[in-house]
Amino acid sequence: MSFDPVISITSTTLVLPASNIDTDQIIPARFLTVTGKEGLGKLAFYDWRYEKDGSDTDHILNTNAAKACQILVAGHNFGCGSSREHAPWALYDYGFRVVISSEIADIFHANSLKNGLLPIVIEKSAHQWLLDHPSENVHIDLERQKVRLPKNGGTYSFKIDPFSKHCLTHGMDEMDYLQDQIKAISAYETNL
Repeated sequence: MSFDPVISITSTTLVLPASNIDTDQIIPARFLTVTGKEGLGKLAFYDWRYEKDGSDTDHILNTNAAKACQILVAGHNFGCGSSREHAPWALYDYGFRVVISSEIADIFHANSLKNGLLPIVIEKSAHQWLLDHPSENVHIDLERQKVRLPKNGGTYSFKIDPFSKHCLTHGMDEMDYLQDQIKAISAYETNL
């Protein structure tokens, strides 16, 4: 498997309320020289988390509580900017499994789905509730495509295409999916 399967997740949320957080803020371009995913979590939001000398800032992402959060709630238009798979890689390696916003950039959305990170676009009222209630325990049910907020915050549906849902729930990327179909492909080719 390429990543941990996503079926249901209950986690405290980490809220980054800024709008238009782009992929260069998620992982600065100077770190795009690596081709592996491991270790990128320490580079996530690097310019927010570290001083020029490499020492920690007092940013929320540097707290122990943040490191336990699997759900990132971001401001509107998350993941805009240039396409880079390193952005979802860094968030996944940091420990996030879900990103929720009222809008997620298309390319970031697609890259996330291919790399085990579930991007959820949720209606504005639910998004605002999440922004207004940081550090709450939220339940994500991918099979039912529902987000359940605590304290009578409600339950909200989200959309995901069936192929991406299948891959996420089985912890596989597109290549894993194709390799899983080798017997069926061989049988089909034999019958041609």
